[in-house]
Amino acid sequence: MVVRTTGQQNEPVAMMADTLHILTLTPFYPTRADDAGGCFVAEPLGWLAKIGVQNTVFAVQPAYRGTVQAAKRGVPARWLRYFALPGGFGLPTAGAFVFARIVAALRELNSRQRIDLIHAHGALPCGHAAMLLSQELKIPFVVSVHGLDVFSTVQVGGPSGHWCRRISQRTYAASRRVICISERVREQVLEGMGRTCRTSVVYNGVDPEFFSPGSETAPEEPIVLSVGNLIPSKGHELTIRAVVALAAEFSALRFEIIGNGPGLSRLQSLAQQLQIDERARFLGRQSRQQVADAMRRCTVFALPSRYEGLGCVYLEAMAAAKPVIGCRGQGIAEVIRHGSNGFLVGSENERELTLALGMLLRDVPSRWNLGVAARDTILGRFTLEQQAERLARIYREVVA
Repeated sequence: MVVRTTGQQNEPVAMMADTLHILTLTPFYPTRADDAGGCFVAEPLGWLAKIGVQNTVFAVQPAYRGTVQAAKRGVPARWLRYFALPGGFGLPTAGAFVFARIVAALRELNSRQRIDLIHAHGALPCGHAAMLLSQELKIPFVVSVHGLDVFSTVQVGGPSGHWCRRISQRTYAASRRVICISERVREQVLEGMGRTCRTSVVYNGVDPEFFSPGSETAPEEPIVLSVGNLIPSKGHELTIRAVVALAAEFSALRFEIIGNGPGLSRLQSLAQQLQIDERARFLGRQSRQQVADAMRRCTVFALPSRYEGLGCVYLEAMAAAKPVIGCRGQGIAEVIRHGSNGFLVGSENERELTLALGMLLRDVPSRWNLGVAARDTILGRFTLEQQAERLARIYREVVA
């Protein structure tokens, strides 16, 4: 038996002889400027170390985005910048540039400590790079898919989009396993790949201690909270309009939005136009601790997103024992049982959202019961420990 540090609070962990060494290759990872970015990749790694899976993390980003500073907490990452053409035009070739940038470093690492498996996050660019690395170094790879745009054809149109699709399909076909964050995402993969594609579903996990419930006393000012990028698909405009519809009944009602994005000025203008700018608070990007605190103090969490593979923020709010409103037909509908541990509404259905919010704001006992059931759901199936166990099982199957 050997002893290595996990990178999680620098605690030594005893590793058995059959410890796996995984290279995590990702464009998503926490930084000092944004400790929430890529948390869904970083946070399971400490738990993986406890069950015999050691990770070396290569985090990559295009050179034109500038430098980043690695976050101090969790498993450290080696940040590597690579040449890429900006915008969607450059995405089809980005994986080849990632490969060229890291192949020498990976060959040297593999000579010192054998790498059993590469886990790439996203088909482009990291999955494509992992496929090329696998061919060069004879190391198997798996690829995780974190959203519904599984072939990058929504993000990138025209000939570049067709190129993205072809490379993504080659990447999925060559991987030992395509790991999807929900059945909804898996269906998108299979639709473009055929049923013979090797897929597994591993839902994202939550730290139920970090996202723990707050005080059981009802706040004097009811707060509806949303957390998500300020883009149309997240449904923030719908929530603003629902708050307007309920403003006369709930005179102290407030709406808080955490997130950045190109839609900020449009949403602020809408709030002003509807005369609720004093009720709406646009908080911008927040740290993980600030997000957890906001979830503890809110009354209801609502994010009527119409394009969501799963949505970690729903799970985090559920862990904090809050009633959560999501949309039918999205990944979160695999977690929320309507009326039992949360509510599901139709996408772009303002009336349904208003009715659901109104009921939760009026009925305190139902609100508490839904929140308790929501947290029980997380504890039963969606913790970081459970996510790590599922990933470790896949790793061992693939390596075997």
